[in-house]
Amino acid sequence: MPDLTGGCLCGQVRYTLSGDPVFSGLCHCRNCQRYTGSAFEAVVAFPSASVSIDGELKTYNDTGDSGQQVRRRFCPNCGSGVVAEADVLPDVLLVLAGTLDDPSAFAPAMEIYCASAQPWVHAGGERPRFDKMPPPP
Repeated sequence: MPDLTGGCLCGQVRYTLSGDPVFSGLCHCRNCQRYTGSAFEAVVAFPSASVSIDGELKTYNDTGDSGQQVRRRFCPNCGSGVVAEADVLPDVLLVLAGTLDDPSAFAPAMEIYCASAQPWVHAGGERPRFDKMPPPP
């Protein structure tokens, strides 16, 4: 896959993603809904070593339903969420798909935490849907 690029709303944070993603999906958990201010969070996951970030990010430490930390990282200037790191996924960076320069390159392969999906959201597509976090591969 060719490199993907993206960044925050104001442009002070930019990134490059190299290689192939680990996975992609939509998360309907309440914390992702609150963090994005939307009905779900669209993410594409890459090995941390495949992500190059230019610019300063601030971090909000959240706790996932596993009890482990989720570090939600955002631009301190415009507030755009850019990436997240979850202790349950070591060495993986979750990139918010809406920050991609070409978001049409994003294709969600699964949906998680569908038990808390908003009833007015129908993302469509034929992809696996899980009530909570899926079992590890």
